Amino acid sequence: MAGVSTPAGPGQVPPAHLRVTNQDREHVVEHVKAAYAEGRFDKFEFDERLERAMTARTHGDLMPIMTELYGEQAVPAHRPIPAPPRRHEAPPESNERLGASAAHLLAAVGFPIAGPLILMLTGGKTSPYIRRHAVEALNFQLTMLAATILLPLTVIGILLVPVIWVGAFVLSIAGGISALSESPFRYPLTIRMVK
Repeated sequence: MAGVSTPAGPGQVPPAHLRVTNQDREHVVEHVKAAYAEGRFDKFEFDERLERAMTARTHGDLMPIMTELYGEQAVPAHRPIPAPPRRHEAPPESNERLGASAAHLLAAVGFPIAGPLILMLTGGKTSPYIRRHAVEALNFQLTMLAATILLPLTVIGILLVPVIWVGAFVLSIAGGISALSESPFRYPLTIRMVK
């Protein structure tokens, strides 16, 4: 029937005006993350592409991102795109587990920012496992520092600061134990400024 657009079939690029789904956006985001992990562009370019992918409304918004990543042979964004294969990391050795655990525990014994930062800059260069835990601990400690500075500006905040620091102490110990046991660990309510 002339003048009526039909849905794109397998292997065909959908019309640019068709709206995208959250799944379409997520698939493109996965490809952007994989390209960044491979070192194909810097942090600024990564953030810019990620922003464009997450705010895309139509296929016409997503296709330029895929074309930038793969050239004219880009996979159509409307089809489910399999997630890029994950690199299999070797299980962390005992010294890596100790270093990752120390990133959390040093904060509990009085080195809240310096401990994770030193481990990120030293052990994190050779071990992705140590870096992952050190970055998580550092982001949490920076969030705690910001809360400690900002909360006393309110009466309720003054009362909350000691409670928050007790919670931070407990979470730091939990993070250290998780690192030793090779369990993934994410601090709650953390602003992740360091990547």
